[in-house]
Amino acid sequence: MTLQQLKYIVEIVNRGSMREAASRLYVSQPSLSAAVKELETELGFDIFIRSNKGISLSMQGSEFLGYARQVLEQAELLENRFLGKKPARRIFSVSAQHYAFAVNAFVSLIREYDATEYEFAIRETKTHEIVEDVKTLRSEIGILYLNDFNEQVIRKLLRENHLEFHPLFEASPHVFLGSNNPLAQKEKVSLDDLAPYPCLTFDQGIHNSFYYSEEILSTVSRPKNIQVSDRATLFNLLVGLEGYTISTGIISSDLNGENIVSIPLDSREKIRIGCITQKSMQLSPIGRRYIELLKEYINETSL
Repeated sequence: MTLQQLKYIVEIVNRGSMREAASRLYVSQPSLSAAVKELETELGFDIFIRSNKGISLSMQGSEFLGYARQVLEQAELLENRFLGKKPARRIFSVSAQHYAFAVNAFVSLIREYDATEYEFAIRETKTHEIVEDVKTLRSEIGILYLNDFNEQVIRKLLRENHLEFHPLFEASPHVFLGSNNPLAQKEKVSLDDLAPYPCLTFDQGIHNSFYYSEEILSTVSRPKNIQVSDRATLFNLLVGLEGYTISTGIISSDLNGENIVSIPLDSREKIRIGCITQKSMQLSPIGRRYIELLKEYINETSL
């Protein structure tokens, strides 16, 4: 087992395919495949599961990857300290439901990250795709919510994909409204108050189940419904159509402007936000720092 082989494994995971990794590593794909196969033979297990849809990590491969990253990080520290080498390009990605606090923490991570080269990604996407991204390590961390209604289904999905849910915080539901909405001055709103206004929800694509909805109370019948695919469009419609959406109550005026307000919803429901990661895989230092920044931002925000 060599450091070069470990670098190959990490790069394949980061790129999501042998072809992309080979291109980035400046080696031929057959040479890369042979190096991986040689390592798998030495270890006595398959690091990757290969199919006509591509490759994904095996359970043992996920555990191996966590150790491989740690070894490479320690080797880099030694090289930087004693050989004067510059730090390698850092790669980090997170997939999340459409939460401003996830973006705020990501912004803070970028701002404090001192490097001349990095490749970070944040994907605001559908609930099922968040699970798929973390399962395949397209993203190291996923961010989504559980509540009494969806928890059994989501936890089953996580177990089937060898993922874990780590709680971050619990919130009471709030309604996001445009500041011009007639309800914007109320201290609290009810579902009856909201009935005349369009309800905005995030489209879940082919997995458009009540259980995958980003918004709680997804089974409540509403006369006016609009599905959107991105947060900017949703906020534009909150203002332009006097619509509403239900979320955690954490909103960022820095990112979303001053024309969106958050009003408590009269409901006993609770929203439990957490991050999902692969079981048995240790987070990278960047991943750990991102979660610290998430918690710091959440703690600074009054729910």
